Amino acid sequence: MTLRLCAGFIFVVNFVDGLSLNAKVSLGGTAEATDGGRLNATLGLGIANQLGSSTTVKLHRKQVTKRWVHKRRGKANRVKVVHKMAYFGSVEVGSPGQAFSVVFDTGSGNLMVPGSDCKSEACLVHSRFMKDNSTSVTRVSCEGDEADQNSETTPDDEVSITFGTGEVWGRCLKDQVCVGHVCNSGSFIATTYESQNPFRLFAFDGVLGLALQEMSQGSDFNLMGRLIHTKMLRQSVFSVYFSDDDNEGSEISFGEVKTDHLASDLIWANVARDSGYWEVQMDDVTVNNIPQDICANCYVAVDTGTSELAGPSDVIEKLSELLDVKTDCSNFQKLPTLGFVVAGHILNLEPRDYVDKEGGHCDVALMPLDVPPPNGPLFVFGIPFLQRFYTIYDASSKRVGFGVSKHKGQVSETIAKRLMRVPAPPVIPPSPAASLKAKAAEFAQGLFTRKSN
Repeated sequence: MTLRLCAGFIFVVNFVDGLSLNAKVSLGGTAEATDGGRLNATLGLGIANQLGSSTTVKLHRKQVTKRWVHKRRGKANRVKVVHKMAYFGSVEVGSPGQAFSVVFDTGSGNLMVPGSDCKSEACLVHSRFMKDNSTSVTRVSCEGDEADQNSETTPDDEVSITFGTGEVWGRCLKDQVCVGHVCNSGSFIATTYESQNPFRLFAFDGVLGLALQEMSQGSDFNLMGRLIHTKMLRQSVFSVYFSDDDNEGSEISFGEVKTDHLASDLIWANVARDSGYWEVQMDDVTVNNIPQDICANCYVAVDTGTSELAGPSDVIEKLSELLDVKTDCSNFQKLPTLGFVVAGHILNLEPRDYVDKEGGHCDVALMPLDVPPPNGPLFVFGIPFLQRFYTIYDASSKRVGFGVSKHKGQVSETIAKRLMRVPAPPVIPPSPAASLKAKAAEFAQGLFTRKSN
């Protein structure tokens, strides 16, 4: 039996482009001193500590440049130059452990690595999982049904996943999976076929999905679900820090939040829907902190595997007109901030975050993405956003935390502009004429009441 699945739409975004993959609590108060910048529960985050550990994986950054045609409604197409980026780190699978470089992707739900019996060129240029070299591997059903896993019959099904311009097939196995020093037995997909385009071009071997459980093949395929269920983590969270400076370093931490990566307070937003994505409600988009009323009650997915900012094509078209980025970069220094209203706060990006600047050419780095209902319409916070905001993913409470990332050379003025409260609407006092009219109406109502009695 072969299960044919379509990869998550966020995944499709990355593969369509043929490149690498690529959701208020004060930190002040009664904090205890902790090592390595770890965040203690006494800071009031509402994340319970438990017996368990934490681990951090260093991430490597890879950037490539790509030209693609931007099709515009009623206008001439434009060739855009965009910079695609991916962050990836190492995991080990099997006993003894076999190392793989993977994208830690909040937009998908399964671990996927090339299998030993995959003879595709895309597999042969990457590390493959040699199942015969592992003493603990077993075959499991790709349907994720726990009852089938206990069956005496060895499962023989496969999964087929379509990624926009590419496709993979794979079998499902269960073995030891180690992230840093935290190890746990779990199910994953070992590919048996990978299309050459785009997988051969990737700088990494596979993908470790960190979406919520609804996105996984089954509960045993979801890494965070397993780690929380077995109480292996000190806190039921993972946190992501991306830097665009290789000397500064990027990392993903499991079981802890690191305050040394935070330059501001944290705000929390609940996961808005049960799609499996880390998606939160977005109330509007702002330009220079002024709401534009172009995306009321939208949703936005926070995706570590997407290399761009993306959104509905009609909204992106309006934003491009509002921002008015000149292709010759002549107004780059005067461009406004671009903000997103989440949980009563504006999360701002500066021009260098939303503009692709190559030599003397500038263009808006916002990708049109039309996701059909029920998952869409949807925005995606990709890598440009995540390089400016430190994000925390609380799997138990289903919420996402946002704070301004601490980077070298930051100034306090820039930090303050990054994360702002939505200003309260001005209170306009009634005019004298309106006050007299209201009093007259009140008096008339009183007379009518007395006559009725």
